Amino acid sequence: MKKMQLTTKIFIGLALGILLGIILQPNPDIASKYVKPFGTLFLNLIKLSIVPLVFSSLVVGTCSMDDVRKLGRIGGKTMLYYMMTTAFAVTIGLLLANVTNVGGGFSIPVDAKVDIAEAPAIAETLLNIIPSNPLKALVDGNMLQIIAFALIIGASIIGIGEKGKTLYNFFDSFAEVMYKIIGVIMQFAPIGVFALITPVVAVNGPKVLLPLLKLILVVYAGCALHAILTYTSTVSIFAKVNPVRFFKGISPAMVFAFTTASSSGTLPITMKCSEENLGVPKSISSFVLPLGATVNMDGTAIYQGICAFFIAQVYGLELSVGAQLTIILTATLASIGTAGVPGAGMIMLGMVLQSVGLPLEGIALIAGVDRVLDMMRTMINITGDAACAVVVSATEGELDRGIIDKQVVVSK
Repeated sequence: MKKMQLTTKIFIGLALGILLGIILQPNPDIASKYVKPFGTLFLNLIKLSIVPLVFSSLVVGTCSMDDVRKLGRIGGKTMLYYMMTTAFAVTIGLLLANVTNVGGGFSIPVDAKVDIAEAPAIAETLLNIIPSNPLKALVDGNMLQIIAFALIIGASIIGIGEKGKTLYNFFDSFAEVMYKIIGVIMQFAPIGVFALITPVVAVNGPKVLLPLLKLILVVYAGCALHAILTYTSTVSIFAKVNPVRFFKGISPAMVFAFTTASSSGTLPITMKCSEENLGVPKSISSFVLPLGATVNMDGTAIYQGICAFFIAQVYGLELSVGAQLTIILTATLASIGTAGVPGAGMIMLGMVLQSVGLPLEGIALIAGVDRVLDMMRTMINITGDAACAVVVSATEGELDRGIIDKQVVVSK
């Protein structure tokens, strides 16, 4: 009898979790008290691996590039891809919001205020990339600083040549240990997904979702449209990869991201899928994917555009073409300006609203369904990370197409 694939098991766990959540809606405390802890435990197992995995794999990935020029070339391609797709994503969001008239006919009272942390200036963010205390950055899980420190270590190992081999071998071995740990943790993914989705459905039942159902549907449609148009185009044109094969290969990470709503939490699975299913070499995945989990926010950009338009309509305000262009620019730059900041999505939306003079209190309108929106936008974020890794690998001539073909054959 053919062994059931992990992807299938995760889908089954997701479906059963949704079903149980619906059943437990009259008593959501049961889901929160007795089911959610298993999901929290699984998420903690994932989180414990993130920092050591990112740091060790980035060092090894940097060293594997052999010279600093290659590192700069790949870094340039990665940032260009992320910036372009983010700008395109928020454009799709605004176009869809205009076409569907997403906030038309709504008149929702706002009786709550949302406290939004102040977004750091771009200059401050750039200065903070270099950690004054790298150990503190590792302890705090500051991804931008961890990435910078790892790149400095890796580049320095390349610089000293033969003398750096001992340190390289240490990080290489450490990274392999982390891959093994993740492999074991992933065997429990179906249970984790089941336990994470059940309380979400039980607590956020139809009574919360229905009043804002149109907003949810438009955001989900925008994310799906972006995946179909942007990722299908880039992987097929620049990487010559069949989009169906791409989405099939990254699907386990997509399902996990949808359930957890955490790009960083999904990072180990994204790396595993990219390397084992899509043929991305570790030297590139270990650089592109951690960076993407921090600064790439395609799904969040779609959310910004649609929600800003929605809030404007609810308040009876019009967004001119100039204002919508401002939203595109602000959301694109904010994806880097808020990188690594807790609650980045909310901060980005606050920045976008301020940029065009919309009331920040409007965020309270969507606060009740933000978790539902976060699930979809996170899934698109990590899919964009994987698409970038495939494109960069292909343009560098390092994409293992045999792995992609084998993955499809095995899954038939």
